[in-house]
Amino acid sequence: MRDIFEKVASNMGPLGQYGDKAFGYYMFPKLEGEISNRMVFMGRERLIWSLNNYLGLANHPEVRKADAEAAARWGMAYPMGARMMSGQTVYHEQLERELAEFVGKEDAFLLNYGYQGMVSIIDSLVDRKDVIVYDSEAHACIIDGVRLHMGKRFVYPHNNIENMEKQLQRATRLTEETGGGILVITEGVYGMSGDLGKLREIAELKKKYHFRLLVDDAHGFGTMGPQGAGTGTHLGVQDAIDLYFGTFAKAMAGIGGFVATTKTVADYLRFNMRSQTFAKSLPMPMVMGALKRLDLIRKHPELREKLWTIVNALQDGLRKEGFNLGNTESPVTPVFLSGSVAEATGLTYDLREKFDIFCSIVTYPVIPKGQILIRLIPTAIHTLEDVRYTIDAFSQVKDKLMNGVYAQGETVKSFK
Repeated sequence: MRDIFEKVASNMGPLGQYGDKAFGYYMFPKLEGEISNRMVFMGRERLIWSLNNYLGLANHPEVRKADAEAAARWGMAYPMGARMMSGQTVYHEQLERELAEFVGKEDAFLLNYGYQGMVSIIDSLVDRKDVIVYDSEAHACIIDGVRLHMGKRFVYPHNNIENMEKQLQRATRLTEETGGGILVITEGVYGMSGDLGKLREIAELKKKYHFRLLVDDAHGFGTMGPQGAGTGTHLGVQDAIDLYFGTFAKAMAGIGGFVATTKTVADYLRFNMRSQTFAKSLPMPMVMGALKRLDLIRKHPELREKLWTIVNALQDGLRKEGFNLGNTESPVTPVFLSGSVAEATGLTYDLREKFDIFCSIVTYPVIPKGQILIRLIPTAIHTLEDVRYTIDAFSQVKDKLMNGVYAQGETVKSFK
């Protein structure tokens, strides 16, 4: 018999093994000051490309005012209790109505947290007779929800529609035996690679197979589509999405989320989502703040236009300099390079200490060995000068990487 604490002490996990050295710098860094394109990291101002504040709403004066007034009026405790028991207000209901109307669905159900919400949506919708078909690069919240499923689940390679159809065929044969249904899960915008889920192609498959479609559009809500109503509207297939999931943590720069669907299914989720039934209602400042943020998204398209000006300048400029951005069609801007973990950390250190550029870096085990992914998140508060400076800096560190300058460094530099 082994002791659980001894087990974790001997194996801190693929990221935790670097914790002693990397904590506070590569992992769990502290960004200080007003949320903006420039913030303070380790005592110095840096150019920040790692925050999902797509529309710049985090410190918009009207948002700050709405947040402050709601906190002053109600505090952070109201309403107390879960929605079903004592946490319901007219403002929670108003936010649900406005969200549903914005994304073109009959009804919406408000969620305390995006991650927790997605897990619970999946858990409450399917039983052991049902089959889930999902994309291999689905977000961790989807994977965790799928793991709770007591029935069969079939995964298809990322955005591989031919293979997905094979999984639908398998699922159809199985559900004909069990009497269950099929739930297909994909994303609107994939948060690491920036490419879009194959929503048009999946919608076409509805003509051949009977299934319901759940789309996680965390990065698409507020940024994609003519009015910012999401990737489904961008691709013209919003009606084919049976359950549309959005979060407030990205373009809305807040906390919480929602799922929009039919009135019947929304009511079912209200009574059966355990993460909401047994959790405290979303506090009033977050609800009122979300109403203000949604109002700004609807009434100020220039915020989204500014975002896309920066997105296009950054992505076009990086591609012109020979950088591989994969298949991104969204604001998410991945820069794919080749190198070891040591080279990745050395490159990141150079960007932060020589160029004062702070961006997120991803290496093995999140992605395959030998690959480096630097993810940039452009926002409406970045400037074209920020873009020019960053492209120049990236060109310099790319040259150093290719010339082996970073190859001799430690696996992870120590900052303790």
